[in-house]
Amino acid sequence: MAIFDFDALKEKAIDLAQTGVAKSKVLAEIAKLKAANMAEEDTIKKAYVELGKLYYAERGAAPEAAYISGCEKITAAKAVIETNNARIAELKTQEDDEPEVVHTVVVETEETVQQPEAESAPQEGEAEQPSQPEKKDDDGIHLTL
Repeated sequence: MAIFDFDALKEKAIDLAQTGVAKSKVLAEIAKLKAANMAEEDTIKKAYVELGKLYYAERGAAPEAAYISGCEKITAAKAVIETNNARIAELKTQEDDEPEVVHTVVVETEETVQQPEAESAPQEGEAEQPSQPEKKDDDGIHLTL
């Protein structure tokens, strides 16, 4: 019968655990360094934005050749924003002048649908409205178009 060496097994388990702990520490440090790099990249992006804003403010009207396209895009976007804001203001003033119109949609389930009684004939001078088809979806909900 073979004799099992528990001490060797214990030593092997300790070595594996220590290796795992060391590897975890390395991975944790790598994660911290990557997070620090991301923060520094964010700082760089913010600095680029500030430089761009400063350049546009100072030279946007007459940029150097390499910057003409970017400055034109900014100028065009600002014009669109200005137009949109004017339209928003116009709509808001119209909204204040006009009464609010509320549109409601009623969806009836199969349980609550009641068959309509005989529809009244159109009055003299009124055009007869074509009947609209009724649709039913998979959940048993009737939708009238």
